[in-house]
Amino acid sequence: EQWCRGRVREAVVSTQSTGVPWGDNDAIAAVRRQLDVDVMVSGHTHKLEAYEKDGKFYINPGSVTGAYSPIERNPVPAFILMDIQSSTLVTYVYSLPPDGEMEVKKIEFKKGDREE
Repeated sequence: EQWCRGRVREAVVSTQSTGVPWGDNDAIAAVRRQLDVDVMVSGHTHKLEAYEKDGKFYINPGSVTGAYSPIERNPVPAFILMDIQSSTLVTYVYSLPPDGEMEVKKIEFKKGDREE
C-alpha cells in the first residue's frame, strides 16, 4: 500500500506477497526504487530496524510481543510511531531489551537532505 503525507511518499509492503526474501535489505531497496517512495516499511523478520540509506528511510517495526523468528532468535519487543509533517518524518522507536528498561529513540528523516 502506498500513500503520500505532506511531501513524504511511503509504502508498506509484505515481503511475503512481493516475493522478497525476509531480511534481504538489498531486495527491499529494489522494491522501494520500483515504488518510487521515500519511506519503506516492511517486516516479517521480527527484527527492529529503522535506518536511512541513500537518502531514503527504511523501517522494520520488529515484533510488539518479541515473538520468535527463525531470522532473529532473540527478538526484542518493539513498536514504532511515525509523525509526518511536510517533508519531515519523526520516528519514535520503543523497545524493551532484556534488562526490562523501556528504551525510546527518536529518529528524524528529512526528505531532500540526501536525495539519490
